[in-house]
Amino acid sequence: MKHFILILLLGFASTSCTVKSDPINYGQEACHYCKMTIVDKVHAAEIVTQKAKVYKFDASECMVNFMDEFNKADIQLYLTNHYNEPETLIDATQATFLISKNIPSPMGAFLTAFKNKQEAETVQSEQGGDIYTWDALLRHLQE
Repeated sequence: MKHFILILLLGFASTSCTVKSDPINYGQEACHYCKMTIVDKVHAAEIVTQKAKVYKFDASECMVNFMDEFNKADIQLYLTNHYNEPETLIDATQATFLISKNIPSPMGAFLTAFKNKQEAETVQSEQGGDIYTWDALLRHLQE
């Protein structure tokens, strides 16, 4: 019996801190940074910490602004919705971003994420704007 309880406790401990995204309840949850209700299914974002705590944002720009208030070493995942598959979260550090005045985002940065550069370039050819990698975007938004 002792072994069964020990195995059960170990199993619970190993699964209780799984680092993964948490689905956003659009229209129900508020942005952790600006406190607006998250309704835009194209521009939402999440940060997941090493301890599996999830912070949700109504826009990638709120996530980036929040990073200034947080120890970046504690962050395991940066996730963002992407333009071609609303509500689907992708790794923001691997995404390509487009800033185009023709694609509004919730906080007015006109910032939209794409799964890859080719998708971003296709939309850029129709909507205009500038393309950024994650690192280039962080530098641009700090200016």
